[in-house]
Amino acid sequence: MSEFEYLRNVTVGQYIPTQSIVHRLDPRTKLLAALFIALSATSTRSALATLLLVGLLMGVTKLARIEVRYVLRGLLPAAPFIVVLMLMQLLFQGRFSVCETVYVEWWFVRLTPCLIELVILGALRLVIFLFLVSLLTLTTTASHVMHGIETLLAPLQRIGLPVHEFALANIIALRFIPTIAEEMERIAKAQASRGGDFGGEPWWRPDRMARARLPLIVPLFVNTLRRAEELIVAMEARCYLGRKGRTKFVDLHFTGLDWLVIGLSVLLWVVIWWTPWPTFT
Repeated sequence: MSEFEYLRNVTVGQYIPTQSIVHRLDPRTKLLAALFIALSATSTRSALATLLLVGLLMGVTKLARIEVRYVLRGLLPAAPFIVVLMLMQLLFQGRFSVCETVYVEWWFVRLTPCLIELVILGALRLVIFLFLVSLLTLTTTASHVMHGIETLLAPLQRIGLPVHEFALANIIALRFIPTIAEEMERIAKAQASRGGDFGGEPWWRPDRMARARLPLIVPLFVNTLRRAEELIVAMEARCYLGRKGRTKFVDLHFTGLDWLVIGLSVLLWVVIWWTPWPTFT
């Protein structure tokens, strides 16, 4: 029944309390560090620099006392989509490549060194973004992430933007990812016990995987709406009225370590941006 264990491969929205130095950082520090690492990934066109960022994230994961394999396992559900995007780039973007060297040219397919590096770079960027979200939620509770987002975006309240509601919506969306995975696992096992066939499709055939899981969509959608309705009722029972009249149990304060991490994150972005990293071309 391992092919039905969807929750095992979901790391986004989960929290693992290991009391590490990464866990003790201010949530605003982790949000800003994640932002600058994401900016670093999008500021370079070198696959080597992007690989260094992936290695940095693995080092931070070790520092957080979390198994790197566990975080990488959370990328498996996105693997088919990454493969499809890479294939689409290889097939349809070669005509726009400016490289003089051409490895393969047939009909509309044109394979060049520039295109290969672009495909690798795009895949690594997606891995970095997913890694960042997983690492943030694994080391920070949902309430602290919400508090950090709300505090960082507080100046936008002066122009009338609903910052609290925006932060709440983001946290609920992240927390619903493992909930949806749990519901999908339960529905798949229930239908498999009635003779349904949902396992055995190879990961390199996303079309077969999607076709096999189509019968899960309707009950999953219904159960997700039911969970959302239960959440609404629970919030109303606790007299939730939005930001009006709400106080915070914990006040956030930056420490010297927080300022050091933010400074290193900014320095990393500047180095990645200004350094002439080598490319395949």
